[in-house]
Amino acid sequence: MKASVVIPTFNEATAIASVIGEIPRDIALEIIVADGGSTDGTRAVARAAGATVIDAGRGYGRACMAGATAAQSKVIVFLDGDGADRGDLLGSVAGPVLAGTHDFVIASRTRGQRDPGSMFWHQVLAGRLAGWGMGALYGATYSDMCAFRAIRKDVLTGLDMREMTYGWNIEMQMKAARSGLRILEVPVPYRCRMGGISKVAGSLGGTVRASGKIVSTFVRVAADRGSDRRQTGHPG
Repeated sequence: MKASVVIPTFNEATAIASVIGEIPRDIALEIIVADGGSTDGTRAVARAAGATVIDAGRGYGRACMAGATAAQSKVIVFLDGDGADRGDLLGSVAGPVLAGTHDFVIASRTRGQRDPGSMFWHQVLAGRLAGWGMGALYGATYSDMCAFRAIRKDVLTGLDMREMTYGWNIEMQMKAARSGLRILEVPVPYRCRMGGISKVAGSLGGTVRASGKIVSTFVRVAADRGSDRRQTGHPG
């Protein structure tokens, strides 16, 4: 079995061909670029590089959901299109899910080797604070909210994801922990983005908006314990 790789994009023409090119095709059944309305030619570059491109509409979570819905594999891998995630390490992240030993695997940038300047201090702090909060609520051991992650498609469907913007990642992690999934965090190296400007860390406004969505999503999911159906996602 191979994984479907979903890459949400918005104006990543500089990096997207390299991102697609380093993904190992012996593991990736398909590469889906879920584009949020790029105006810099991202979609044309992605198609030329061999990806399937879909128009996802604006919103990070919305793009991830659109890509997941279109995916043909039973295992979905998400990673960013800016070149910071190491797509050549797809096997490290997708492998445990493909092997059936885990339901959800997330890469940890903070536990791996980071290139200088690849993460700002507030990104590292946010991941640690979020991990502490999820640990207090669910006993999870997350150290990061990295976009590079793998999950079974049926498990993702069962999580009933609702956040269509920057709270998508933390909602997935919280609901995965709350549902008793078999979770694994894998240290990975992390690079500086290959080009363009980060939609989150690249500006004060982007950082504030993303932080607000992450905090509001955390509060919403933490308060929504009544909807927890304790889905285990695996036999037994």
